[in-house]
Amino acid sequence: MGIQSRGSVNEAMASDVLSEKAAMMRESLLKSQSATDNMVSMLGSFDHRLSALETAMRPTQIRTHAIRRAHENIDKTLKAAEVILAKFDISRQAEAMIVKVVNHANNLLVKAVSKLEEEFKQLLSVYSKPVEPDRLFECLPNSLRPSGSPGHHGDLGGKSHSEQNSSLEDAVYTPPTLIPPRVLPLLHNLAEQMVQAGRQQQVLKIYRDTRSSVLEESLRKLGVEKLSKDDVQKMQWEVLEAKIGNWIHFMRIAVKLLFAGERKVCDQIFEGVDSLRDQCFAEVTAGSVAVLLSFGDAIAKSKRSPEKLFVLLDMYEIMRELHSEIATLFIGKACNEIRESALGLTKRLAQTAQETFGDFEEAVEKDATKTAVSDGTVHPLTSYVINYVKFLFDYQSTLKQLFQEFENGGDSNSQLASVTMRIMQALQTNLDGKSKQYRDVSLTHLFLMNNIHYMVRSVRRSEAKDLLGDDWVQRHRRIVQQHANQYKRVAWAKILQCLSIQGLTSSGGSSNSVSMDGGNSSGVSRALVKERLKTFNAQFEELHQRQSQWTVPDTELRESLRLAVAEVLLPAYRSFIKRFGPLVENGKNPQKNIRYTPEDLDRMLGEFFEGKSLNEPRR
Repeated sequence: MGIQSRGSVNEAMASDVLSEKAAMMRESLLKSQSATDNMVSMLGSFDHRLSALETAMRPTQIRTHAIRRAHENIDKTLKAAEVILAKFDISRQAEAMIVKVVNHANNLLVKAVSKLEEEFKQLLSVYSKPVEPDRLFECLPNSLRPSGSPGHHGDLGGKSHSEQNSSLEDAVYTPPTLIPPRVLPLLHNLAEQMVQAGRQQQVLKIYRDTRSSVLEESLRKLGVEKLSKDDVQKMQWEVLEAKIGNWIHFMRIAVKLLFAGERKVCDQIFEGVDSLRDQCFAEVTAGSVAVLLSFGDAIAKSKRSPEKLFVLLDMYEIMRELHSEIATLFIGKACNEIRESALGLTKRLAQTAQETFGDFEEAVEKDATKTAVSDGTVHPLTSYVINYVKFLFDYQSTLKQLFQEFENGGDSNSQLASVTMRIMQALQTNLDGKSKQYRDVSLTHLFLMNNIHYMVRSVRRSEAKDLLGDDWVQRHRRIVQQHANQYKRVAWAKILQCLSIQGLTSSGGSSNSVSMDGGNSSGVSRALVKERLKTFNAQFEELHQRQSQWTVPDTELRESLRLAVAEVLLPAYRSFIKRFGPLVENGKNPQKNIRYTPEDLDRMLGEFFEGKSLNEPRR
């Protein structure tokens, strides 16, 4: 019971509370409605004013809108710029880091390249040694190996110049190993890495400095000297001639062995690095080539003289021989100057040799040496010129090449023949002048006979015969015979007159005249016969004494000349003695008049032209 009553009371209280709240809500709603109505009324009154204001504000609104849009764009740009600037900041920070890394890498690279350079330089230096002369000589063909002191040619067995050259044509040259083959690949790799690292100039400098000094030392040990033009001019000819012989040998060794070996090494180390290969070779060899060529240049520009012609031809010859090898070794633009220097020397040697030819021809014609050959023998000038011409023919192929240098492809055979003929004619012209120095005309003819015979004989026994031709030989043989005949006529005409019958006979007889057996002479004066014999004896003795001192050096010519005299003299003497001998044989002391038998004369003629001295006893 009690519980139900409490429940009812509670419900009643709750109902009251709700009623109060509902009343309050009604009251609030009424107030809100009233306020709303008031606001509507107020807003209604604003409509007209807002409409007018809106009309007035429209331009401002438009500008405000544009400004707001601009602001929006500016805000967007600033935000984008902030993003970019933020990235710049990051880049600067990254760049600083990269520079540190790059600098560090560069430092490492410099150290690495420096180590490469050191390794390349050390390896090249350790294995670059001068080549000893003996080792170089072993690389030569046997015929060129020195038999005596360093630098001199080997013994070529007395062969002629042309024979020596033909024996060398197929000669084998083996360039020495300058750097061990096992080291070359390592040097190649080091050089390649340095070039890739941009150290090309450093490679060039290291290689040039190391190899050039070694090459120069090899040549110095061989005997190559650095001689100026003044040094060459001051030298005695014998000394200079020996040095020229050595120079020819040095040139052959330098090009065929040392430069060839150097080229091989250079090509292997710088294989694939074309920009360096030729440049390195050119710079390594330039100094050595200059020393060798400067000596040749000094000779080519030195004072000309006939004896220099053959050494000039020798030098020209070796330059021609080495021409193709120089062109092969010194290839490329870097070697242009060296190739041109070698070619320039070849041309200067050819030019000087050509000029020396002209000088020689003129010197022969104008030779004014007072060297008299009192015995009429071959003059030193003749033997000198003929030997000179013989030597020229040893150089036939070289001379033909030389003529072609200047004659634009003319017939080199005819040019050589023309030069030889001019030299021979110059000699004859000079000999004609020298022959006039003799007071005895018969000795003049003997002298010319001897000298022209020497020329003919020498030509016939040499290659000059083919060039000068049979016509030249036959023409000059006739000249020799003409001088022999002239000698016989001039020298023996006077003595033969003593043996003539002319002037011995007289129209009337006398106590001193005798009738001859043949009835040919009715009256011949004994006194006149005695006088003739006396004169004959004196003249023959004088001829014998003088002409035994004269010389005909050629045995065949000498015998031929004696025979020609005997064929004229002995028959005339026999006839005279047979015919007029009885006139004087019956008188006192007949041997005083007939001093010689024909056999005595023949024997004494055998002593003519022997070149005896005055104090030699008579046989």
